[in-house]
Amino acid sequence: MFERLIAYLDSVKARDPAPRSRWEILLYPGVWALAYHRMAHWLFEAELFFLARLVNHWSRMVTAIDIHPGAKIGRNFFIDHGFSVIGETAHIGDNVTIYQCVTLGGTNPTNGKAGKRHPTIGDNVIIGSGAQVIGPITVGNRARIGANAVVTDEVPEGATMIGLKARSTLVPAEDWIKEFLPYGTPCDDPCEPSRDCIEKLENELATLRAEIAEMRADQVVAAKRSGTDD
Repeated sequence: MFERLIAYLDSVKARDPAPRSRWEILLYPGVWALAYHRMAHWLFEAELFFLARLVNHWSRMVTAIDIHPGAKIGRNFFIDHGFSVIGETAHIGDNVTIYQCVTLGGTNPTNGKAGKRHPTIGDNVIIGSGAQVIGPITVGNRARIGANAVVTDEVPEGATMIGLKARSTLVPAEDWIKEFLPYGTPCDDPCEPSRDCIEKLENELATLRAEIAEMRADQVVAAKRSGTDD
């Protein structure tokens, strides 16, 4: 158990440059929220629902993170900062990182049955701050959800989703996949097609300006010739 804890703390340190030691990581609200959830989930599985909710309620008060006792969470799950919500039927894989103010939310069942209402998150997924992943959808392994994205459709493996409603950046994952991408949103990598579009538009604008300048020059020359002929 001690070795597993050390491995978990080291996995957090590998994803967050801020802590100077493992002791510092032990103060993180996300670490405490996960620890409380492990207890609450054990009680939930034993059908001790009230006690599970009691642990969940205490955890929410002290960590500002609300993880339903029924949620299933894999190894090395890291919540960087708080104010996140994870629903009852959410399934989270291994080595998943989410940032503050993320919601793994559910949809209202139309058939009157609870069923699977929340997302399934694959392994090595990163979800940026403020993102909302809603409904019984699957986010594929190594996918990235950009900050403030709203995701309601299936996310392919390795895709990066941005915007409201979220859309894929359409960049092949193999072109820029890294072991870990902080905040789930690339900054320097040419991941957004909009950059290419802007450059193309700027080139077209420069061409149009040159053509207009040439037309004006021709008009001036034509006007001078017309004045000379008179």
